[in-house]
Amino acid sequence: MGDKPIWEQIGSSFVQHYYQLFDADRTQLGAIYIDASCLTWEGQQFQGKAAIVEKLTSLPFQKIQHSITAQDHQPTPDSCILSMVVGQLKADDDQVLGFHQSFLLKNFQGAWVCTNEVFRLALHN
Repeated sequence: MGDKPIWEQIGSSFVQHYYQLFDADRTQLGAIYIDASCLTWEGQQFQGKAAIVEKLTSLPFQKIQHSITAQDHQPTPDSCILSMVVGQLKADDDQVLGFHQSFLLKNFQGAWVCTNEVFRLALHN
């Protein structure tokens, strides 16, 4: 079968980079967004790089560790990449929780950025 398609390589690299930054220093995540980016975090909407980074840096935990279970990537007709991630996270001393996260990646001025992102904990009540 050979090498993975380019969209899978880009998507996988982005996912690895995103969670490394998120777990180490969320303030550095601004580099992956543009002013038109949108985030839906547990149903709350945020638009723009500044609003997204403010939300992510204000989350109520000191340390976090993500473990990726699965990731899928698809090319879109308009040359973007849709990425879906399933995994687990552990924040501070809380229990391990499952999560789902989707990213829409676009090549913008020579770099891949996240234009759209949706995050949900995998809680079932």
